Amino acid sequence: MSSELRALATSIAVEAGELAARRRREGVEVADTKSSAVDVVTEADREVERLIRSRLADARPDDAILGEEGGGQTGSSGLTWVVDPIDGTTNYLYGIPHYAVSIAVVEGEPDPLTWADVVGVVHNPASGELYSAAIGEGATLDGKPIHVAAPVPLGEALVGTGFAYASEMRGIQGAIVTRLLPGVRDIRRQGTASLDLSFVASGRLNAYFERTLSPWDHAAGAIIAREAGAVVKGLGDAAPSRDFVLAAHPELASRLEAVLQSFGVAEPPLRA
Repeated sequence: MSSELRALATSIAVEAGELAARRRREGVEVADTKSSAVDVVTEADREVERLIRSRLADARPDDAILGEEGGGQTGSSGLTWVVDPIDGTTNYLYGIPHYAVSIAVVEGEPDPLTWADVVGVVHNPASGELYSAAIGEGATLDGKPIHVAAPVPLGEALVGTGFAYASEMRGIQGAIVTRLLPGVRDIRRQGTASLDLSFVASGRLNAYFERTLSPWDHAAGAIIAREAGAVVKGLGDAAPSRDFVLAAHPELASRLEAVLQSFGVAEPPLRA
């Protein structure tokens, strides 16, 4: 079953990516804003999600869907497709070739604290690269197996992160990065969480952490990173969630988490 779901997710992600890339070539404008003036959505986001939902309705009518633009749709199969039609919308808007179609399949309620991973696919239409994973089958980049980088001292780690849309939270996150920067090789802020997690899976980043991510931001990338040998977690024993996501080789993850905790990375607590 997971192989069939993986193949379907891959096919839909590639088709959706072709549409997103075509709309990008034609020109993109802001259609609306969401949580803040800088949290934008384009008409292409909505159109790509409509395409994905249509393909899933045809192929898997009993499955639930949780999408960034269209919200939740209930199902009866016990499976939920978690969809970000264009992750990295700001990059997409500005023509930066670092955005992705992110599609995950999970079992259980559409809650990252309780769901079980099944399949993850992350496709960057600008580069053509496609990351894919299914539980127990490993992770691949363009069909070739990938693995998390071997652990390194924290001072030699290339660490990815991202920032919230709310200006106050961005200031807090910036202060954390300021404290962390002297103790690592360098920081990368690339603007697409699903690709950041996939970069951990393929060894392009040693680690990645972020707060305020929505389920569709990290669902597929987390599956890919785990299948490549990374740990993907929240703080302490918690699962990854809006509160906190950390991905790295298990040995590096524990060291980085301890340092981030000492810097107060979980403060202030996020409101529901």
